[in-house]
Amino acid sequence: MIVARRTLIAGAGGLLLAGCDRVAANPQARRILFAGEDMHRGLQRALLDRGALAPEFRPDQMSPIFRANGTRDPGTPAYAAMVADGFAGYRLRVGGLVDRPLSLSLAQLASMPARSQITRHDCVEGWSAIGQWQGPMLGNVLKAAGMRSTARYVVFTCADLYNGQPYYESIDTVDAFHPQTILALKMNGARLNVAHGAPVRLRVERQLGYKHAKYVTGIDAVASLAGIGKGKGGYWEDNVDYDWYAGI
Repeated sequence: MIVARRTLIAGAGGLLLAGCDRVAANPQARRILFAGEDMHRGLQRALLDRGALAPEFRPDQMSPIFRANGTRDPGTPAYAAMVADGFAGYRLRVGGLVDRPLSLSLAQLASMPARSQITRHDCVEGWSAIGQWQGPMLGNVLKAAGMRSTARYVVFTCADLYNGQPYYESIDTVDAFHPQTILALKMNGARLNVAHGAPVRLRVERQLGYKHAKYVTGIDAVASLAGIGKGKGGYWEDNVDYDWYAGI
């Protein structure tokens, strides 16, 4: 039997303190959180319906408090300048294995057909919350860029820095084209605030919260994760052995 990630998160709640760095420093918590992949490596992706939708909720089920996970503010001069001008100068770069590289403003992103969804965020810190997210589907952005058939992964580069380097994360093309995978511009009906990843954050609803990259500035379609960081597909995966596939 494959152990559900949601069950593992609940069981690990008493072990987790605050922040992904605390989880990374707690071997017992990491063993519990990632037991499913350690015990059944590859089976979870093979057996689950990758196209199935994550549960969606009613407005009255939304959480009154939705904590911010990960970085609360990139705190860099470049990001502070974007905040100061209301992100008027923001551009989302889309490149890699695409026929039409893009540089999209917030207005251009907002003009694309949007999806709104009320979903549950499950964080490795041991908490969950239900919130509403709205923005264009990532798949439509990749189609607009003419993503090539040789691409297998989509890599996200972010404005927040870890050890002086931009934060990064990745998903495969199956999740990239999942209808609930969106580039969120709004949360709970309002523009994203800084703590929740303004101006653009990834929402990949079938995976744990650390996969939901915040402060996204660049998207690259690639054939391999080799050469991206240390080759495991994300900052936490490379540095503290989090699982690359964090399906729930």
